[in-house]
Amino acid sequence: MIPADLTPAECRVRDAFPLGEGVDFRESPDEDPADGASWGPERTVRAEVLRALLIGAGARDGEIAGLRLSGARVTGRLDLTYGTVDHPVRLRFCHFEQDPNLYGARLRNLVLSDSVLPGLTAGTLRVEGVLRLSCCRVTGQVRLQGAKISGAVFLNGARLGVPADPDAPDRDPAAPEAAEPALQLNHAEVGTDVWAVGLVAHGQVRLNGATLGGQLNLDDAELYAPGGTALHAETLTVGTDLRAMRLRAHGRVNLSGARIPHQLNLAYAQLSNPGGPALRASSCVIGELWLRDAAPIVGTVNLRRSQLDLLHVPPQTWPGRVRIDGLSYRTLAPHLPAELRLPLLEREESGYLPYAYEQLAAAYRTAGDDGAARSVQLAKLRRHRGTLSRPARFWGLLQDATVGYGFRPMRAAGWLLLLLCTGALAFALHHPHALKPAEAPGFNPLVYTLDLLLPLVDFGQETAFAPRGGYQWLSYLLIATGWILATTIAAGVTRSLNRQ
Repeated sequence: MIPADLTPAECRVRDAFPLGEGVDFRESPDEDPADGASWGPERTVRAEVLRALLIGAGARDGEIAGLRLSGARVTGRLDLTYGTVDHPVRLRFCHFEQDPNLYGARLRNLVLSDSVLPGLTAGTLRVEGVLRLSCCRVTGQVRLQGAKISGAVFLNGARLGVPADPDAPDRDPAAPEAAEPALQLNHAEVGTDVWAVGLVAHGQVRLNGATLGGQLNLDDAELYAPGGTALHAETLTVGTDLRAMRLRAHGRVNLSGARIPHQLNLAYAQLSNPGGPALRASSCVIGELWLRDAAPIVGTVNLRRSQLDLLHVPPQTWPGRVRIDGLSYRTLAPHLPAELRLPLLEREESGYLPYAYEQLAAAYRTAGDDGAARSVQLAKLRRHRGTLSRPARFWGLLQDATVGYGFRPMRAAGWLLLLLCTGALAFALHHPHALKPAEAPGFNPLVYTLDLLLPLVDFGQETAFAPRGGYQWLSYLLIATGWILATTIAAGVTRSLNRQ
């Protein structure tokens, strides 16, 4: 029931409501609702009057009723708990002395853009249309957990958890934040998009378990929660993208378990959480992860067990420590030499991970760069060598030096050529004596050296001649080296065939 003692300002609102007409108390378009505490009775409306109109009043015949109010000071608490409002609600440039309570309410649409509020309680709110909080200044919390919005949610330019007075200094970004979140959208369902371009939040932004039919847009947003979690969006599901270009996050960005079918775009972003995880996106399913031209990340990055189609991260963006155990991706961008990608694998906190090297090699093979894939495989074996026993490390070092674990077969040919030239020159200057001069073939230093080097080949020279002194030791060295080269070449070829 509408109170009987209405003020002239309230009478204007009452008369305009059945016709769906707007009432604008502003004296100029540049007025700041942060100054609303000083507004007089000529533009003051009691919250109980607004509630009575929304819950009990109806439209005039042939008209569509609606509350369209601008530039008003709303005193008392607008309490629509579990209420059903069949009229559009538009309260712009208003100053609320107390936080509205819309818990469990059902509305057609709700517009609070450009208003100043101490908070907003709207858990399990149902809105058939859109919810607009663009450019709002909220000194407390915005609670929308469990809300169901059929249309979109607009938070563009909103300032949450900051002083309502524009002349008051913002909180120090380096100072620890209060435990209370600035925005709660936990387990909310939004039919289309959540637009939060330019959002400024001092305190945690929570979207755990939220489901969005479209995209989440956090372009140019600033989230401050130093030492805590700036964006808490575990198991978030979006229909298309999560855009956060030029995002500035002071605190952890937690997207663990998120489902983002198209793009997670963090281009030009600044992520900072010294001493802790700056980006946690473990167990996620993401189409494309973009960190193009982003600032070097301060903190750690956790991408464990995530599945990506495209990973676009320049090497200089990665921090000093990463967690990429089980990370899978199909392609990498930009395409760079393997030498620029390999240092990332050495920053893994768990130490040597064979799968990480296999995944990087597979990405290069997908791109058609077999040379880079071989370089990654070689780096994997070299790092694995450090985990082996001393004899195994020596054998691995020998395979690396001779044939590069089978990835550098021409290296073996170089060693053979060097030994062949050395032996041929030495034995040309000093012929070994024949064991049976009458039966011995003509001595050929080149063929004799080949006979020593190649263990499975017999040209008849090695058995017919016997060097003495230091040349005998040279022949022993050539025989032993030949066997080692043959064994390592066979091992390398076998390993290469097994990979194929």
